[in-house]
Amino acid sequence: MINLPVLVLNQSYEPVNVCRVRRAVMLLYRGKAEMMENGSGVIHSASAVFSVPSVIRLAYRVKRPHAQRKLTRFEVFNRDNYTCQYCSKQSRQLTLDHIMPRHRGGQHTWDNVVSACVPCNRRKAGRTPEQAGMKLMRPPFRPRDGSFSIPYHYLQARHEWRKYLPQ
Repeated sequence: MINLPVLVLNQSYEPVNVCRVRRAVMLLYRGKAEMMENGSGVIHSASAVFSVPSVIRLAYRVKRPHAQRKLTRFEVFNRDNYTCQYCSKQSRQLTLDHIMPRHRGGQHTWDNVVSACVPCNRRKAGRTPEQAGMKLMRPPFRPRDGSFSIPYHYLQARHEWRKYLPQ
């Protein structure tokens, strides 16, 4: 139970991090955070009982440097909302697809890489979408730098987090 994920919000309700229940309870106990959403259950210590938090908000503002987003599988899948950009099937079993294949001069850039399910990636093969008779749901784009993203499996398990996350 102490290893469950907890969403950490900045003082301005901006998502900052995901930590574990143990760290969140310590922040609450020391008065450095307040509980926004109650998880399920309680934790017992020798002299106290603590509710398990699901979302906490820091009592102070944390300044984070806004680093430039790197082009990784996780970031591409997150940008595309874990959805195949050809058939709109939502899945965790996705591959990266280069719109203009690399062997034909396509680059490994944000504007040329999309998420694709395995059947669509095989169907497209080493062709462009037009040659394969396939259409992209939306054109690829470079995501905003510095925005916080949450792994897919946390979003599926923690529905109460959605109201604190930008769409």
